[in-house]
Amino acid sequence: MTRATIARGAFATALVLFAVAAVYRALEQDVEPAAPAPPSIPPSTAPAAAATYQGFLFGRITTLGGTTYEGRLRWGAGEEAFWGDFFNGSKDENPWVALVPPERLPKESRPVEIFGVRIADNERRIDIDRPFMARFGDIGRIEGRGRDVQVTLKSGTVFHLDRFEASDFDDGVRVWDVRQGVIDLDSLKIRAIELLPTAPLGGAPSRLHGTVRTRRGEFTGFVQWDREECVGSDELDGRTAEGELGVRFDTIRSIERRSPDGSLVTLLDGREIVLSGTRAVGPDNRGIYVDDRRYGRVLISWDAFERIDFSDPGSGGSGPAYGDFPPGRPLTGSVTTRAGRSLAGRLVYDLDESATTETLDARAQGVDYTIPFGLIASIVPAEPDARSAKVILHRGEELRLERSGDVGQSHGGLLVFTSDRERPEYVRWEEVQRIDLDRPPAMYPPLP
Repeated sequence: MTRATIARGAFATALVLFAVAAVYRALEQDVEPAAPAPPSIPPSTAPAAAATYQGFLFGRITTLGGTTYEGRLRWGAGEEAFWGDFFNGSKDENPWVALVPPERLPKESRPVEIFGVRIADNERRIDIDRPFMARFGDIGRIEGRGRDVQVTLKSGTVFHLDRFEASDFDDGVRVWDVRQGVIDLDSLKIRAIELLPTAPLGGAPSRLHGTVRTRRGEFTGFVQWDREECVGSDELDGRTAEGELGVRFDTIRSIERRSPDGSLVTLLDGREIVLSGTRAVGPDNRGIYVDDRRYGRVLISWDAFERIDFSDPGSGGSGPAYGDFPPGRPLTGSVTTRAGRSLAGRLVYDLDESATTETLDARAQGVDYTIPFGLIASIVPAEPDARSAKVILHRGEELRLERSGDVGQSHGGLLVFTSDRERPEYVRWEEVQRIDLDRPPAMYPPLP
């Protein structure tokens, strides 16, 4: 090959990448483009049907000064945007601990070593502080009160969170106000956020939807790339041999991991680009969320990720509406102990979860599962010499989950409120043979 041929090829490649960059440049305000893209790259304009907007967060925000804003919401300006996304925080206290006899609280043993030689074991009580997680669709109101954030669920249950301790409230909120335009509000200026059914929206972006392939299988549903990008107007950033490039997600057909620090991106018109050198397309990627209707939500690590194929822009709609999330009900069922006893009644799992809308969090082969208890039929803890616990869903599917998170050794045990006792009975995790949960009358997500 002559130098002239190589030079012509490099020049042609540069022209293609320049054109791609010009076509895919994202708008800053998270809306659909004002002008249509070229015919080879269809824009993600969606029809004005309820499914195109009902899944977006919507609410009324009141500031400390008394001003109100109402419209579509997105946390942290570029993060949580839909009713199925999670609001996270840290609880001020764990009230369930007071119902456990102090001498029965679970302990863990940690070795004491000197120069690598184990000389003793240090036994201490396990951490009984628990984080707060709730889907926005389960929440009615969020209020800022100094250091305290009060979250009221649809069911009426109230949680008090520390706003300065891993709280999503402190990230601030962007609101597309129907009268005043786009406003970014600092959390310190917010008094209250009342979540409301989503009103008809104009110019809302398409939501990312697709199928992710992993070594554990395939997961299909709404997608958050790198735990953040979730709409078509968000960009995938990376570097090519010719320089930095940002590609709108609504112009991407697929992304495939190709090397330790790079990915092959195939566009809707068939063109291929290799991107590398940034967190979004390499090993520093924080993971891909998929709202798979079978499990609630999964987080796929970069190590487990192989490929994603996106659905056509807008074809998946925007997800469940605010009204599709029924208020949570108390968690009820029965606990069978290894000693053969059976206890039935209201349950508090891991000294924390007590409602059907709360979630069991555990991991398997690089995939983190966040499963609403309303989807779970049974939980069978791992045997002492086994590596995995068994979780059986109401649909009959069986999951083998690693001994971590909500099925791991740091489990706080269960409280069982039986009808014949004033106080609940406490059962340690290592005493549990099996847990069978009652099926609630209504569940999210709606299952076929």
